[in-house]
Amino acid sequence: MSTDTLSKRKLYEIEKIENFKELVNRYKNLYKNKIAFKFKLSPQSKEIQKVSYNEFADDIVSLADSLLKMDFKHKRIAIIAPNRYEWCVSYLAITTADIVVVPLDKSLPDNEIKNLIKRSEATAVLFDKKYLHVFNEIYSSQDSNLKDFICYDNISKEDAKKLDNNFTSNLLDYKTLVQNGKISIKNGSTLYDNIKIDNKKMSIMLFTSGTTSTSKAVMLSQKNICEDIYAIGQIAKVTTEDTFLSFLPLHHTFESSCTFLYGTFCGITVAFCDGIKYIANNLKEFSVTGFVCVPLMLEMMYKKVQKGVAEQGKTKLVNFMRKVCNILLKFKIDIRKKVFKDILNNLGGNLKTLIAGGASMSKDAIKYFLDLGINLLQGYGLTETSPVIIAENDKYKRAGSVGFPLPGVEIKIDNPNSNGVGEIVAKSPTVMLGYYNDPKATEEVIKDGWFYTGDLGYIDKDGYVFITGRKKDVIVLKNGKNIYPEEIEALINNLDYVQESMVFEKPDKGDFKIYAKIVYNKEIIKEQNPDISENGYYDLIWNDIKSKVNKQMPTYKYIRGIIITDTPLIKTTTQKIKRFEELKKLNFEEQK
Repeated sequence: MSTDTLSKRKLYEIEKIENFKELVNRYKNLYKNKIAFKFKLSPQSKEIQKVSYNEFADDIVSLADSLLKMDFKHKRIAIIAPNRYEWCVSYLAITTADIVVVPLDKSLPDNEIKNLIKRSEATAVLFDKKYLHVFNEIYSSQDSNLKDFICYDNISKEDAKKLDNNFTSNLLDYKTLVQNGKISIKNGSTLYDNIKIDNKKMSIMLFTSGTTSTSKAVMLSQKNICEDIYAIGQIAKVTTEDTFLSFLPLHHTFESSCTFLYGTFCGITVAFCDGIKYIANNLKEFSVTGFVCVPLMLEMMYKKVQKGVAEQGKTKLVNFMRKVCNILLKFKIDIRKKVFKDILNNLGGNLKTLIAGGASMSKDAIKYFLDLGINLLQGYGLTETSPVIIAENDKYKRAGSVGFPLPGVEIKIDNPNSNGVGEIVAKSPTVMLGYYNDPKATEEVIKDGWFYTGDLGYIDKDGYVFITGRKKDVIVLKNGKNIYPEEIEALINNLDYVQESMVFEKPDKGDFKIYAKIVYNKEIIKEQNPDISENGYYDLIWNDIKSKVNKQMPTYKYIRGIIITDTPLIKTTTQKIKRFEELKKLNFEEQK
């Protein structure tokens, strides 16, 4: 990598922390009375709860003291709940007390919760009351290491009637533990202060989302995540004036590392979303300046904004002003906030930063947000890399690219083809310790200090990294041509009425044909074609695929058949398509 490229990778100087206890000290010493969290007790409530950094740090230390008195040191404690303040307190109380935290996906089915509790060997769990029935069953079966059950919420008499009496009598109350810790510390307890953190040993056990196979237990250290916080801070600037909306699940390392841990490292306010359908309201009422999301979310926002502009008959005017504003920017004149005020007001009025990762995003959507004056940063990483290893920065971006390797990260392309496309491999202090109880799987992905991501991509002459798809998803034709489903899906998703799509291969006489499963929006189709019946949807979409998608590609990439539906594809909680589950459902028959 050239010296010029290296100089573009780092923009800011920031402090470095070595472990999460230093992060908690930051809260107490730097931010004190600054608001750390905002949330509502229900979507309908108009009252916004606020918690300061001092209160947050106090609750962390108090809960940690109680956990240490219960002799959990060096053991494992699971957390499962929707995004909420208590989740964040628990995560840092557990890890700073030298206990391993096991964040679990809030959307897991009951059988999988039981399975992961058993696999993690957790001895305690903190949970939202919606999971009472699951832990009641686990308690009754005694088929795990779980001994202590800590509920975040008050249990109603009606809820208690549905539970085993022994289970309810043994339930521990989160609020009581925090309060007991406060009293203990006031009386001179130094248990927490005496804890020394080994930042290189496993502190976090995370289960992968399993989009292509059974989930694996990733072992991360506090050093892994602190190194990622340090790297992100050198390429993107957020401040104590920022409020980020948290709606991706906190159990996932993208949201946990970027919004929660990196965000609070910088002293932002984290506002908890009331739910996907309340995002528009939350952007306004919490005065949100930014959020971390997946491209699917941004694609939907982009289409909604475009639709609103079109309904006002202002599409040509907005596109013209985008060009004018870009010309003026060359002369360092920025009028975008005034020109696009109405559009920005529909996005809450304060939005200025979007951080996206997890999948590819259309260039049109990227350019649209940037033209409005919103700083859109794309990144790339995996649970195994804590997660971000490649990202755009505040200054340097290139359409279609996910940016440069973060400071401290080495990236190379393994076994590139004639176009320079090969597997992306990384060497970084953020790479996991390994997969728990799975040395074989660990050896398959970590070789000579390099982590093999399973993703394909290339690096251009200026050092920008481009992702082309998953190695396992690549379709190799008989003539040796490679087809990357994500590239074709991006073209399909540009159609107004398409919500999402999945491209796959259909065996055909020793070779493959390219098919696509397309999820359409019925309302948009009806708006654009008022006289169409549902029987006509297939022909409409198929004609658009042939005339608007296939014509943008070489013949060997042509889509040869489609399956259409208005049912969303099966996805993980971070909105990645579970291709292996979708393929199980497909019968490879065209629908008409």
